[in-house]
Amino acid sequence: MAEVLSPAAVEAAENRIRPHVRRTPGMTVEGAAFGLADPVHLKLELFQHTGSFKARGAFNNLLARPVPKIGVTAASGGNHGAAVAYAAACLGHRARIFVPTVSSPVKIARIRAYGAEVVVAGERYADAALLSEAWARESGALVVHPYDSPYTIAGQGVVAKEWEEDAADGLDTILVAVGGGGLIAGVALWFHGRVRVVAVEPQGSRALHAARAAGRPVDVETGSIAVDSLGAKRVGELAHAIAEDHVDDAVLVPDSAIVEAQKRLWSRLRIAAEPGGATALAALLAGQYRPERGERVGVLVCGGNVDLTSLAALSD
Repeated sequence: MAEVLSPAAVEAAENRIRPHVRRTPGMTVEGAAFGLADPVHLKLELFQHTGSFKARGAFNNLLARPVPKIGVTAASGGNHGAAVAYAAACLGHRARIFVPTVSSPVKIARIRAYGAEVVVAGERYADAALLSEAWARESGALVVHPYDSPYTIAGQGVVAKEWEEDAADGLDTILVAVGGGGLIAGVALWFHGRVRVVAVEPQGSRALHAARAAGRPVDVETGSIAVDSLGAKRVGELAHAIAEDHVDDAVLVPDSAIVEAQKRLWSRLRIAAEPGGATALAALLAGQYRPERGERVGVLVCGGNVDLTSLAALSD
């Protein structure tokens, strides 16, 4: 396992998934757009296939592991399910995706559009996960975990490798939203201490924050505007272990700051981010992370599967 969870695993994942994923753009934005003195570098991963970073981990799982004839299964609040459904369709596999009732109808429709069978059951992600695991035991389907898998983590880490290569002026600090921890684990695994990594969670869904306080993953209550993408009940064991070594800080933001971040991205840049995708930026707007003068800060905008009706309400 230690060999799998390494920067070399991220490089292997990149070679594996490169034909199947987009190299998403970066964008340097004047600090004034966010009330800051210095520019901010955005990594626009919402332009990835299926509208989030999740496609990277999904493809890495399906390409690095044998897939049985029955196909694959996953539990998801929406984005991971869409990514697994898309990857399965591209590679010729069947997919059954379990989603909780809290999931956005937009995300459920997207999963179905990629050809997967969708089972909507349970109030929260944890409920859907139990159903997915039961189906896997019964059928023999391959489980693609959204965050607590070395293949998922290594796949998500590819976004950090790209980011480092494309940020011409370099990065001192990056802000990354956290749900179950697979994304920040992959990012931190790649940077391996070269860049300060700050985890950002909603106040109502704080799985990593609670694990850091307890010294181990613990269950938390989940409730936030971003719960459909950042609503893990417990941070992954693998993600927590990596975060203990390579994540420098974890901050919490209120839902009001997440909404303001969505508004700011839309009004200033015409970037349509879902709540989870805007959460990292919320830490700057709410002052939960205050950069030093001259600090080169990067923000990962990780998801764009936003309900267009909700987006319209944010318009000027």
